[in-house]
Amino acid sequence: MTLRSCQILIAALPLALVACSEKAPEEPPTATAEEAASVDHTDPIASAMAAAPAALAQGATIVTMDESGAMTTLRQGNNGYTCMPDNPVTPGPDPMCMDANAMEWAMAWIGHKPPPAETPGFMYMLAGGTDASNTDPYATGPAEGQDWIKTGAHVMIVGSEKALKGYPSGTNPDTALPYVMWAGTPYAHLMIPVD
Repeated sequence: MTLRSCQILIAALPLALVACSEKAPEEPPTATAEEAASVDHTDPIASAMAAAPAALAQGATIVTMDESGAMTTLRQGNNGYTCMPDNPVTPGPDPMCMDANAMEWAMAWIGHKPPPAETPGFMYMLAGGTDASNTDPYATGPAEGQDWIKTGAHVMIVGSEKALKGYPSGTNPDTALPYVMWAGTPYAHLMIPVD
């Protein structure tokens, strides 16, 4: 191959890449807000699966947790994700599905222990969430004069202080935009709304 042929190939490369990338890869199906709302959250497996894209939820381990933090496995999975059903003590559905790093972070939070430092984890909450406080990780209800913080479908990045830089936090976040929950605590994490 001559130098001129190589130059022509290199010049054509961006066009070839554009042509190859015209069709985006298919995304796994996600639950719409209407589908998530129609899930029977008294069925723990259906509730837990509503938290994540169907392709991921189908292979996830499904667990429940009692008030002491003891876990019961309802279904063993095979893809490294763990899903939990809605917490019935909150006024809205809030099932979640998480990777292994996020599960380790969640167990530290539940156990009032320090989470692993700079070990990013990823969580899905596609059925939405209802939180007592954006500033207190252990609030059991809203502060006087406040209401529950309702978030639509969202994902979270936990376990990484670096991921939080530049995002707002505070008592009353705009849940339509990315924001930091529990800022200033070891459990601060990034909330990212999704459609």
